[in-house]
Amino acid sequence: MSVGSGVVDSTGWVSSAPRAERARQVADVIRHQITSGAFDGVLPDELALGRRLGASRNAVREALGLLRAEGLVERRRGVGTLVVRPKYGHGLDRLAGLAEALEGYGEVVNEVRSAGVAAAPPAIAARLGLAPGTEVVHLERLRRLAGVPLSLDTTYLTADIGLPLLDADLAGRDLFALIEETCGRRLGRADVVVHAVTAGPDTATLLEIPAGTAVFALERLTHLDDGRPVDAESIHVCADRLTLRATLHRGPA
Repeated sequence: MSVGSGVVDSTGWVSSAPRAERARQVADVIRHQITSGAFDGVLPDELALGRRLGASRNAVREALGLLRAEGLVERRRGVGTLVVRPKYGHGLDRLAGLAEALEGYGEVVNEVRSAGVAAAPPAIAARLGLAPGTEVVHLERLRRLAGVPLSLDTTYLTADIGLPLLDADLAGRDLFALIEETCGRRLGRADVVVHAVTAGPDTATLLEIPAGTAVFALERLTHLDDGRPVDAESIHVCADRLTLRATLHRGPA
């Protein structure tokens, strides 16, 4: 059976595709299965993986080499191929704090690096709909799961929302739950932009990754249920430790 200019072999992969391309395609499938929790720490052997994926053993071997280079798996003599560090899924289609989203994976602990009142930088003031220089509450937290750093969060809150939080349990609780408890209002929505950046020396040190490593950068603006923006965050997430997921529905153009 032909697919474009290639021919599908008995394994289902396009045999005329370049070797590197076949390996990349198989690596994409294995990576997705790893991040979806399909393997309990140890991957099946190459032959079993090939049967599971409908891929040749050579393609599987090269794909595992790509995943080892990414740091996602490692090979141990006498044991097999192991997932180096599990990735945790965080949905982007529901407004939830990190501890809430990762419930069941372990305890999320926040190292509160700073918490206090500051003048809003112009860009932050604009996002929150405030006059430049308006006082806001500034928080910086390093967030860990099972002792491993997951994200570095920088947060600016409008004063009426943020001031009561300075006396709250910022180390053990998600901000979203604390905001709703202290202000008596529900959060409504958040506008989220995700892009990739390289970690600078300070961020890399805090996240315990090499400087220059690619990380997810999330810019999130959270609104109360009446539409007022109250929480502007910049979050640097270890891309090798957290998977961002969403379910998208196609609506009218």
